[in-house]
Parts: sequence; C-alpha cells; structure tokens
Amino acid sequence: MNNKTTTLAVNTDVVEKMAEIAAKEVEGVAGLSKKAIDLKGAVKSKNAFKGVKVESVNGALKITVYVCLKQGVHITETAEKVQLNIKEKIQNMTGTAVTQVNVNVVDVEFEVSEEE
Repeated sequence: MNNKTTTLAVNTDVVEKMAEIAAKEVEGVAGLSKKAIDLKGAVKSKNAFKGVKVESVNGALKITVYVCLKQGVHITETAEKVQLNIKEKIQNMTGTAVTQVNVNVVDVEFEVSEEE
C-alpha cells in the first residue's frame, strides 16, 4: 500500500465561479453585480469588477458576494440562503473550510409591466 500524501490546490478564480453559481441557484437572486463596489485599489485589482471576491486566510476561505435580488423577496432570508448555499457548495467541492460568507445586496431588479 502506498501512503503518499497529495495536495489539492484550487485556483481562486475557480472558487469565485463556484460561489457565483451557488448564489444564482438561490430563488430570488437575479444575478451578481458586475460593477466595482469599492473603487479603492480598483486600478490594481483584476477582480475589481467581479461580483465575487475570495480570500484565503490561514488555509480557510473568506468569500464576499455582491448580489442583485428580485423585487418582492425577503432580503434577509434570501441573503441567509445565499450564505448557506455558497458555504455548503464550496466546502463540499473543495474540502476547504469557509469561515465567512459576506452577502452584500447592492441592487433590486424590478419587473417592468408591458404598459410602461
């Protein structure tokens, strides 16, 4: 029997995509914000205009998402569902602990009636 230890490294871009998909799976989420929320340092950062930010802190992940919700949803409940779904999906797929998921509701998508 061979007892070699293997290490799996997952690129943060991949984790960001997983978090984006997990957030969009939650009913009431219209999408993620594609605009920069904090312009400080935006020129230096390639991720400044993404709706997800992933940071590795002491081997664990800290994830921040910027979501747009649909009109009429309960904001707190939907944000909590986004947090839980992202945490569960990322931990199950990567085996890496997710210690923090920050959900920022930055927009609401309103339904436009045909009369307008």
